[in-house]
Amino acid sequence: MAHGTSPSERQAAAPHHAPAGAEAWRPRPLKEALVASCGAIEETISTLLTPVQGEEAVLIEAMRYAALGGGKRLRGFLVLEGAGLLGAPRQSALRAAASVEFLHAYSLVHDDLPAMDDDDLRRGQPSTHKKFGEAMAILAGDALQTEAFSVILDPAMDLPADVRAALALALAQASGAAGMVGGQVIDIEGEGKALSLPQVTRLHALKTGALIRYAAEAGAILAGLPENDPKRAALRAYGADMGTAFQIADDVLDSTASTEVLGKTAGKDENADKSNYVALLGIEGAASAARDYSDRAKKALAVFGPEADTLRTLADYFVERRN
Repeated sequence: MAHGTSPSERQAAAPHHAPAGAEAWRPRPLKEALVASCGAIEETISTLLTPVQGEEAVLIEAMRYAALGGGKRLRGFLVLEGAGLLGAPRQSALRAAASVEFLHAYSLVHDDLPAMDDDDLRRGQPSTHKKFGEAMAILAGDALQTEAFSVILDPAMDLPADVRAALALALAQASGAAGMVGGQVIDIEGEGKALSLPQVTRLHALKTGALIRYAAEAGAILAGLPENDPKRAALRAYGADMGTAFQIADDVLDSTASTEVLGKTAGKDENADKSNYVALLGIEGAASAARDYSDRAKKALAVFGPEADTLRTLADYFVERRN
């Protein structure tokens, strides 16, 4: 692509944008959009994890148990919304949304293990290791992680190889040692220690925020936008602030909501003697900080018009949710 072209020219030249004359992407009421995307993602996940016969059938059963039938699919929703904004192919976006949900599900399975957070409850149901045993839970998590990459690298994505490779690279960077797993290490090493606010912010920018940032940016990658494109940069910045807002709100909920409402064990950080935003800022201070990050996320979308209003509403939902 020639240097010196304008952002609008680069966008027009991107090979995966909606064709001229296609109906513009329009914002929808958030609840309606979440329900629709959740259903579509669940269907895609179920299709990709078809039950099998044979001795390995229990593995697929455990993977389906971990990946289906629960959760808001917020990361997958971010993928679909970004892809819709930029005209990326819907079926490719659905596979990418399923992929990030596989990655997220694997992280939850491993996070609940006795060697990690030792939690027997997830989404109101027994954790995967309580249902299938620790060994099978570890294997199911491993398989979900590899499936996340298999899905987006498969030619069935119906996108050029370089786009699929860029998506896989971004997911690997967000989920590995420089992202989610690295954040988990800092979290474990920080137990019983009084971490500072910058340390806690970095911890969660990696452990929680990196995958949310990837999900927000994935639609732009699917649409073929280069890294320096203003719209891709806007979605990336939006995702980064959304990840922080989400985690702060999660800390507030962990301190104020019941296990029944959360669908997972409440008060885990306090019980494990972990530093978090509530411990550092108090409940009101943490809630205020979450709103600040949510507002920053919305401002990052200035390059978009009203077609991004669903994402702006989502930023409010991230800090107002009750579970």
